[in-house]
Formats: sequence, C-alpha cells, structure tokens
Amino acid sequence: MTTPYQIPATTHLGEVSLRISNLDRSIKFYSEVVGLQLLERQDMTATMTADGKTSLLRLEELTDAVTLPVRSHAGLYHFAILLPDRKSLGLALRNLAASGIEIGQGDHLVSEAFYISDPDQNGIEIYADRSRDTWRRDTDNNYIMASDPVDVQSLFDISENEPWHGLPAGTVIGHVHFHVRSLEESRRFYTGVLGFDVVGNFAGMSALFVSAGGYHHHIGLNIWAGTGVPANPNQATGIDYFTIVYAGQEQLQQALEQLRTQGAALVELGGQWFTIDPQNIRIRLVTAE
Repeated sequence: MTTPYQIPATTHLGEVSLRISNLDRSIKFYSEVVGLQLLERQDMTATMTADGKTSLLRLEELTDAVTLPVRSHAGLYHFAILLPDRKSLGLALRNLAASGIEIGQGDHLVSEAFYISDPDQNGIEIYADRSRDTWRRDTDNNYIMASDPVDVQSLFDISENEPWHGLPAGTVIGHVHFHVRSLEESRRFYTGVLGFDVVGNFAGMSALFVSAGGYHHHIGLNIWAGTGVPANPNQATGIDYFTIVYAGQEQLQQALEQLRTQGAALVELGGQWFTIDPQNIRIRLVTAE
C-alpha cells in the first residue's frame, strides 16, 4: 500500500503577493504603519523586506482595481507576519497604536496577535509565538487555541524605552488564512494534494488549520464568508499568491510530482512553479536554496 504524501517538516512559508489599488499609498502604509522596508520598486510593483535582503511582501498595483466588500467572497482573510520575540511585538504594537489605526487583538495561547487592515482592506496579522513547549493539544490532537484578551500592558512594559527601527531581521511570514468556499474541498487540496497535516479541526468555529512539522498552523481555512461564495476576481484587490518554501530541490521535485499525480494545475513561469488552490489563489513553490 502506497504511503500518502506528507509535506516535509522543514517546509515553511515565504513571500506573499497582494493586488492593491495605489502603490505609493501601500508602500507608505507598509513602511510607516507595519514597519517593513522598501526592497525594490518597478513601475507597478514593489517588494518589502524586514532584513534588507529577503522579500516578504510583493505589492502589485492594478489599473482600475476594484475592492469588494469584506466577507463577500473566497480569498484572503489575513496574512500573518511572525516576529522573532515578544519585545519586537511590543515595539510593533507601540507603532501601531501611535499610527491611530484600528487594531484587533487575540491571545491564542500558542501566540499573541494583533490585527489590522491595509488601505485596500487586505487583512494583516502581526504576531509572536509562545514557546512551542507550552503549546497543548486536545484528545483529538488539535492544538488548543483561544481568542482571549492580550496582556497589552506587559507588551508596553517589555518594550519601554526601546527605539523603533521597524520590524527586525528574523521577521517572516508565519501563516496565511483564507475564506474558502468549502472546508471539505479545501481540506482535500491542502492535505490530500499538498500534504499538510491537520492540526486544528475546529468544526464548532467552521475553521480548519493545517501545517507542516507540527506548527500551530501554516494555513488557516474558514467558511465565515459563507459556503459556496465566489472566488475573488483577478481585477479585484486581494491576494495574488503565497509561497511554500521547500528545503531543497529534492523536496520540491517530490511536491511537483505529487501535484502532477493528483492532477492539480501546475504552471512554470519565469523558472518558478505555481499551482492554484480551489479559491483560485496561486501558490508559488520554491526552495530555500
């Protein structure tokens, strides 16, 4: 009996690409409010970085872009920027608060998180993980998570008198979270085709979390916009693609062969491989090399 394909434990996420309506405005927002740095700019695109070398975010301005109402379609719920430690989260929170932007929050037990939206209503989570040895699973092997209030004062205290220089080196894309048309359809794709493991089957919340290597989640999936909702059209602002990063060529080739075997869409563009999820979200497949 053939063993089902499982995504390697070393796999993680990389660059997220967003469609936006005004490049200058978005560069200003992601620089001043979020704390990323401009890495490279061309006519209608720009990349943003935390370490001055690695692109975490690609922005592409659409001509005559449409921004659809929130929760009216399948697509991006938020992409999540993972900071290396709690002090960095406190500094980021101070900057968010100073900007006057509306901020949501959640202590998820495995992490502490803050939520904002960019000028095109793309959702953003900025978070820091708790130590992995504190994460707990229930009897069904799902990570135990919550949405409790964050201890904001302790974050202010730990970052007091520290200068703000933007998001630090060591900042990465931690996860992405999508509104989907069907949890079962998305589960089949993300587990059966891409090989992620279910780490949170939260039926009561109409959500499903999957990951590689026992992380609390690399991909979040929910039906909070409703079942059967249409995919976000290509002329609308939202996510264009996210990136799965494999450790090396052998792992990437195994993933490509799995996609071919499963009959998934697979396209090579400019020497890079892309597939498409059931929400018409492109997934870029690269190596860490």
